[in-house]
Formats: sequence, C-alpha cells, structure tokens
Amino acid sequence: MIYQGSCHCGAITFEVEAPDEVEVENCNCSICNMSGFLHLIVPQHHFRLISGADNITTYTFNTGVAKHTFCKTWGIKPFYIPRSNPDGMDVNLRCLTPQPKAVKIVDFDGQNWEQLAHIVAHKSL
Repeated sequence: MIYQGSCHCGAITFEVEAPDEVEVENCNCSICNMSGFLHLIVPQHHFRLISGADNITTYTFNTGVAKHTFCKTWGIKPFYIPRSNPDGMDVNLRCLTPQPKAVKIVDFDGQNWEQLAHIVAHKSL
C-alpha cells in the first residue's frame, strides 16, 4: 500500500510503500523518547520525497551516520536516514495518512543501541 506523509504544516510531503499491517519500534533513546517517533523502517526505494526538499534541515550527532531531517517551519521530523539502516528510510508512523490497518508496536532499547542495533538491521532489505 502507498501511504501519504507530511510534516505538520504540509511543506514536506512524501509517499512510502508499506504493508497494511506493520511493525514499528518505539525507541527509548534520548531523541526518540522526547520526540515520540514511531519507527517504520523501509528500503530506500519504498520512499519518495514529493515536495519540500528546500524546507528540510538536517541534524547529526555522535557518529554522524544518521541524518535526522526536520521541517524548518515547525520542527517536525517526519522521516530520516537511520544509523541502523543507512541504506533505508525511517518514517514516523504518526506522520502517515491513512494509518496502516494494523500496527504492532515493539519496544526498542535505544539506550543500549550499540548492543541491539542488529535487531532492526534487516528492515531496509
């Protein structure tokens, strides 16, 4: 199924292909915990930016591999390139319409990311 997604103000729009039933991670690392990001990791070719490239700003920290992208207007992070899957795209489930028919939320211990990153590495294949 093709889902439409956007930031809060609609300046950034995108499409993502994902099943009707998805599994997403609820990560407890500092940035995810504070922002409420629900991780739907997909292969890069299942994601298409439609508009708003000029309204995106990028934040990196630690190793610099993850590219956290935010709307310049409202600061919403609708998607980003994750460190665990640099060949994929991590979409915030909360930014999609419609929502998938069934969502399984799995807790992910991002506070111990180094030891557990392998758990999600397969999701961008």
